[in-house]
Amino acid sequence: MSFKIRKVTDSYLPSNKQAIEQVFGILRIHFPSVKEEKINEILEQMKNPLKYKFSSNLFVAEDGRANIKGFAIMFYLPDKNICYLDYIAANPGRTSSGIGGAIYERLRKEAQLLKSIGIFMECLPDDEKLCRDKTAIKQNRARLEFYERYGARPIAGTKYETLVNPDDDCPPYLVFDDLGTGISLSAHQMKKIVRAILERKYPKYCPEDYINMVTSSISDNPVRLREFKYVSKERMIEDFKDIKNKIALIINDKHKIHHIRERGYIESPVRITSILKEIEKLNAFQIMPSREYPDKHITDVHNPKYFNYFKKICEKFPEGKSIYPYVFPVRNSTRPPRDYSVLAGYYCIDTFTPLNKNAFLAARAGVNCTITGAELLLEGYHCAYALVRPPGHHAERDVFGGFCYFNNSSIAADFLSKYGKVAIMDIDYHHGNGHQSIFYKRKDVLTVSIHGNPAFAYPYFTGFADEIGEGPGEGYNLNFPLKEFLNGEEYLVILKKAIKRIAAFAPDYLIISLGFDIAKGDPTGTWTLKYSDFKNNGSEIGKLPFPILFVQEGGYKNRTLGVNARCFFEGFLSTRNNKR
Repeated sequence: MSFKIRKVTDSYLPSNKQAIEQVFGILRIHFPSVKEEKINEILEQMKNPLKYKFSSNLFVAEDGRANIKGFAIMFYLPDKNICYLDYIAANPGRTSSGIGGAIYERLRKEAQLLKSIGIFMECLPDDEKLCRDKTAIKQNRARLEFYERYGARPIAGTKYETLVNPDDDCPPYLVFDDLGTGISLSAHQMKKIVRAILERKYPKYCPEDYINMVTSSISDNPVRLREFKYVSKERMIEDFKDIKNKIALIINDKHKIHHIRERGYIESPVRITSILKEIEKLNAFQIMPSREYPDKHITDVHNPKYFNYFKKICEKFPEGKSIYPYVFPVRNSTRPPRDYSVLAGYYCIDTFTPLNKNAFLAARAGVNCTITGAELLLEGYHCAYALVRPPGHHAERDVFGGFCYFNNSSIAADFLSKYGKVAIMDIDYHHGNGHQSIFYKRKDVLTVSIHGNPAFAYPYFTGFADEIGEGPGEGYNLNFPLKEFLNGEEYLVILKKAIKRIAAFAPDYLIISLGFDIAKGDPTGTWTLKYSDFKNNGSEIGKLPFPILFVQEGGYKNRTLGVNARCFFEGFLSTRNNKR
């Protein structure tokens, strides 16, 4: 059984509403004592973190048909820098399928990305002296054994497991998972943590004198955890990798088949090789395999007629032959010609983007890579990089051009928009006309582009500052058309403005259309950004807290392309990994 574990960030979207309804169904089965008012409170906690003084995050294990196989709810208390696991459960009958373990490992990954000191949780006791219901002891022991495999054990030497109401039974232990860091907590620190947990989780249940009694019982300095009882220390799960510095890297392994050998054609396979050779030096990327996705993700964004034409005409070509559009429908665009070679101009915006046998195959593989990166964000990666060619940001719903056939970033944005708000920031030298045209009337995807003014830069007819969106999308398209000659310091000023708009939008996911053709000497650009400028740009973007998918677009000066990419990611990681 395959499933992905994703974080639900928006309770209003249809896909998330359906997931939440299934979660509450599982919750009612596993925790029959939970009343409807508690379920309503969980929803309120997700929507209003300021009121409850913690953010409440829902994680779901979901199969390909949107069936929820398990879930977890984890709080994050930023002022105490801790995570608290409130609920975790698998769909009945699935407890042995590994879903619980997969969910918990996803939570640990999230806690590490938050740079939390660890995860706290309550577990019912395995001590028969504390539990009158002896039938529950076996299940309690199994649960404590499960967490002990990760090194998580009850806090020892306190009165946390003291009943609030004498008529209750089985008071819980407070369990702590240090995420494998071996961190020691002081008594002073622990008292603040325990007080925050009791006051915020049980504001109506735990009286002040009870909270004072529990916190005053914490005297060990540093705080002790119970000795291992079920699992030897040597048998602890040790494969929890440090992922703070890792960016998932998905490489289009079919890009080399799209190789136009004609003189002057600069969109060549060496571009990917140049980038890969340099970024590998950072030891910050984890190569992930590309997955297969149905055509529907493309035809949700591109006109199916264009998709079918592109696929069929590429199949007709003999190996090594290309055609270029040369006749365009200035008039009678509603009556396209029947000849497939002439029809190329009906679906294209320029005369230098060729059609050939491998163009479709390479572009289609690039889409798979990019959606894979998007799905990895859903599964818990904070950053992913789709290193693909051909690029995509000039491809509009109905047309291709600018070396682009399918709009990778826009397809990924549409895919992610089903799970939360998305922003696209295009930092290629050329305007992201494809993103603009596709999302111009939508407000769930913010599109921002920094580019050379269309008065002198391709694609010439779009990218003006007064193009701000239309209808529901008005105000959700932002263009920064810049002067012909621009240095790195001037560029950084504009980048900060773009980032400020994105931060105000507060997307759940951010996609960066990553162009390195803003570099000095690039054959398609006029600006003069140097290595240090790329590092500064990366550092500025690294300050953003959102999950980010980088998608490769332009960059054609191969002698410096790889170093510029390395400097960009070096700057990005320098701030991304040091911020709270």
